[in-house]
Parts: sequence; C-alpha cells; structure tokens
Amino acid sequence: MGFDYSGQTAIVTGGANGIGLACAQLLAASGAKVTVFDLERERPSEIAAGFGARGVICDVTSRASIDAAFAQVAPPDIVVANAGTAVVKPMSDHTRADWDRVISLNLTGLWETVQAAANIMKARRRGGAIVLTASTNSYDGEANLIAYNASKAGVLGILHTAANELGPYAIRVNAVNPGLIETRLTASSYSDPSVLKDYFRAIPMGRGGKSEEVAQAVGFLASGLASYITGATLLVDGGQMCCKFGPWNEDSATFAGGRWTLSS
Repeated sequence: MGFDYSGQTAIVTGGANGIGLACAQLLAASGAKVTVFDLERERPSEIAAGFGARGVICDVTSRASIDAAFAQVAPPDIVVANAGTAVVKPMSDHTRADWDRVISLNLTGLWETVQAAANIMKARRRGGAIVLTASTNSYDGEANLIAYNASKAGVLGILHTAANELGPYAIRVNAVNPGLIETRLTASSYSDPSVLKDYFRAIPMGRGGKSEEVAQAVGFLASGLASYITGATLLVDGGQMCCKFGPWNEDSATFAGGRWTLSS
C-alpha cells in the first residue's frame, strides 16, 4: 500500500541531497506539494524542479532565514526537519568552532525549524505531522563524533517535549533514527571496504542502508497510517541497536559487494 498525500503541503529541510532528497521525492511522488529548504550552494530550486517540487534557499542556522523561507510557502501539513552535518575527529581535537557548527545546525537549527513550523500549524488548527531526523547516535557514543552525538541525543529531548505540547493541536511529532546510510555525509566510510566489513559485522541485516529506506519510514510517520503515533522514534538501522555483538564472522559468512551474506 502506497502513501497518499494529495492536497497536503510538505517542507523538507536539507532536502536537496541524501536522506532529505529521498524524503522530498517520496512525498512529491505520493501527491504532496513539496518545498525543499536548503543552502544556496545545494541548488534547491534546480534539484526540486527535477521532481516537480519547489526549492527555497534557507540556512537553518539563521532564524531570520527560517522565518523568511516559511513566509514564502503555504502553511505546511508535513514538515521533515532533516538538515544536519557532522565533524569527524577525536574528542580531544574537537574545537569550539567544530562544536558550535554542529550544534547550531543539528540541534538549534532543528529546534527553530520545529518552533517556526509549530507556530504556523497551531494557528490554523488543522493538525499535521513533524518528522525529525535523529540517529542511532542519539543513543550510543560512537568515537570521533562528540558534537554529532550530543546534537542527536538532544534531538530526542526536542522530540519528546514537542510531542507533549503539540498533541492537543493534533500535531504529531516523531523521529527516524537512521544507522549508517549511504549518503554524501558517509561517503568516506562507504569508500573503504575494510571499514564497512567491520562496521557491518554488528548489523543483523549485514549491510548499510539507503536513503530511500529512511524515506519510507519518514513517509509512514508523516502519513495517516501513523495517526495514533507521536513522540516515537523509529530505528532504521538494519537491527544495529538490537544487539551488542553482531552475528557475522568469516566462519559462516562472506563479505563482498559491501555486505555480509551467509556462506552456502
């Protein structure tokens, strides 16, 4: 059964590439009138035009930019707060500038996006759905990602509070928690088979994820199929967070083509 967002408007931040792009494409293909918010260098108008959507330049680290972007579009029924970044280096090497950059985008920018969207959605009393992009790193302490981990843990605090306060307005707030998804942000990991081999040992599905697989989860949470779900997180991680030690080893399986498979 597919999704049907006919007559609904949707906004996706960070929607010109990766998970955000996949979400925007799914929403548009399912009937929503979609607007992509992204930085000028990401060419949101050009990218969005390729699948019948609209692009608006927006820097979510600037509240003025967020407000200006929302002012250019119709009040949304669906908002996917997805824009994010990461700095990969040991905790001892993280600078204050690194920390501020990640927190400003992943946490403060997400919070201000949610606030701006909620104020508009509350005023018209039509309900709606907000979906946040969190991470498996909301729960674990993966090395070399101190600011990213902190920001994604904070997203869950925003999630729970927003779901609590917006429920009376029939606005549902949920989050997806992707694992290692193949995007521009994870390109360095995906380009190194030795990294993938060890990382995917701990994933029951034996592989990484695709942006389209995360988009399907976002699509569900944004749809009427999730009408009694709010304040929830949906792991999209191939089972990574369900086990301490993964099932894959060379005694019973082979790693090839970027994934583990059982030996015949």
